[in-house]
Amino acid sequence: MENYGIKSWAEEDRPREKLITKGSRALSDTELLAIFIRTGTQKKTAIDVSRELLQAAQNNLNILGKMSVQQMIKLNINGLGVVKATTIVAALELGRRRREVAENITHKKIITSKDAYHALITDLEFLQVEEFWILLLDRSNQIIKKINISKGGITGTVADTKIIFKHAIENSASGIILCHNHPSGNVQPSQADRDLTKNIKAGGIHLEIAVLDHIIIAGSNYLSFADEGYL
Repeated sequence: MENYGIKSWAEEDRPREKLITKGSRALSDTELLAIFIRTGTQKKTAIDVSRELLQAAQNNLNILGKMSVQQMIKLNINGLGVVKATTIVAALELGRRRREVAENITHKKIITSKDAYHALITDLEFLQVEEFWILLLDRSNQIIKKINISKGGITGTVADTKIIFKHAIENSASGIILCHNHPSGNVQPSQADRDLTKNIKAGGIHLEIAVLDHIIIAGSNYLSFADEGYL
């Protein structure tokens, strides 16, 4: 009977041993996933299971990172059960949190739309529903705080102008950057997005709190209202 186990491979080719001897950067995405999957089936190695999972996610870690445990199970990949799917989802979430800590945004100065995008991408990149966030800035455009205003569905979320300015006033913010995500992957603003931005900007004028931008994040892409001349 043919041996499909990774243990039959040369030691230097096994993902776990390869990571120990050569470091994590030497491993492919498939090999890294195989370490979490650990075991395969009678006819498939953990590498085979990992490869199938990545192919189901279009070989895109951003897409994989958006999957829930239930969605992974629904792929019906032989060798990928609840325990393994849970381990993978947890590992991807740890990676997101690690990046968030590394990019500690407090007091970071916002100069360009890309700065705002990087300050919020870890919170919005992998979401499957729309969320609305704000960055509160001081007079030097340094970040005071980032706040999640609302969570919604796949096609929209509600942002209450009163709540936004309540947070701004409580934190003595001089400026606000609005941000929400489009799970569809389309960065273009809807008419509702434009109208909401216009209303919030008008409210800010009366309170002397500037609405500096509205960022739409769609996966690894983004659109800036300020850059596009929509403000």
